[in-house]
Amino acid sequence: MSNPDLISRRQRWMAILARAERPLIEARLATVDPLPSHRRLRGPETGLVMVQGRAGGNGAPFNLGEMTVTRCTVHNEHGLTGHAYIAGRDAPKAELAAALDAALQDPDAGPRLERTVIDPLADALAAADDRLRAEAEATRVDFFTLATMRS
Repeated sequence: MSNPDLISRRQRWMAILARAERPLIEARLATVDPLPSHRRLRGPETGLVMVQGRAGGNGAPFNLGEMTVTRCTVHNEHGLTGHAYIAGRDAPKAELAAALDAALQDPDAGPRLERTVIDPLADALAAADDRLRAEAEATRVDFFTLATMRS
C-alpha cells in the first residue's frame, strides 16, 4: 500500500475515532478479536490547546479560546505505534483510539478492522448527523421580506 493511501485512510479512521463515543467504539470492538496488547509510550495525558478561527473563513487568524484534549501514544506487540488526540478528558477513549490506530496500520488485520469497526462507526456518525440535520430543518422558519410580499 502506498504511503499517500495509508495517510488518507489513517486520517479518515482517526477522524471517526475522535468523533465516536467510547461506548460505541467498545461495542464495535466486542464483535472482533481482541486488539494486540500494547504498552503506553506517552499518556494518556490531558491538557489544553489553543483553538484558532478566521474571520469570514479566510481572514486573519485569531485565538478563539482554549479546548481540553487528551492524547495518548502506544506501541503494540506487532511493533506498530498508534497516536490519538481526542477532545475532552476521556483517557480510556484516548488509549483505545491509539491502540486502534496501531492495529489499523497492520497490513493483515487493518482492512478487517476497517470493515468491522471503522465503517460501522462512520455509518452511525453519519446517521446521527442526518438526525440532527433533520431536527434543525424541522425548526426552519421562512421569513418573507416586504419586497417579496409586494409582488
